[in-house]
Amino acid sequence: MGKRADRARELFFEGYNCSQSVVGAFIDLFDMDAKTAMKFCEGLGAGTGRMRLTCGAVSAMALLAGLKMSSGEGGDLKGRGELYAVIRLMAEEFKANNGSVICADLLGAALPKDNSAQPEERTPEYYKRRPCADKIYQCALLVEKYLFPEQQ
Repeated sequence: MGKRADRARELFFEGYNCSQSVVGAFIDLFDMDAKTAMKFCEGLGAGTGRMRLTCGAVSAMALLAGLKMSSGEGGDLKGRGELYAVIRLMAEEFKANNGSVICADLLGAALPKDNSAQPEERTPEYYKRRPCADKIYQCALLVEKYLFPEQQ
C-alpha cells in the first residue's frame, strides 16, 4: 500500500496541481489517456480554480470514484447512492484526519495573501510552506483503501 500515493506526491513535485496529482497516480487503471485526464481535472486544483473551496485532492477522489463505480446512466439512482456513499466515506476520513476538506482551511497560514486566479510559481519555499504534498498523499491512500483494496 502506498505505491500510488508515493506517485501522487511525485506528480505534485513535478508541477501538477493537487487534483492532477491524485488522478494521475491512478489513471492507468481506466480507459482514459493520461493527457486527457490531466486536462479534465486541472480546473479543480487549488480548491477549484484557486478559489480555495473543496481541496483539489479531495475532489480527485470523487472523480476517481466516479470512474471506478459509476454506470454512467442517468437513472441509476442505486448506483449513484453507492458512489456517493463511498465518496462520503473517503471525505469524512480525510476530514477526521485534517479537520476540513476546504482548501483555505487546510492551507491555514500558508494561504496566499492575494486573491487572484494566477497560480504561484513553484519554488523550494512554495513547497516548504504548503501541506499539499501530504494531503495529496493522504487522498491517494484513501483511493487505494476504498476503491482498489485488491491492490494492497
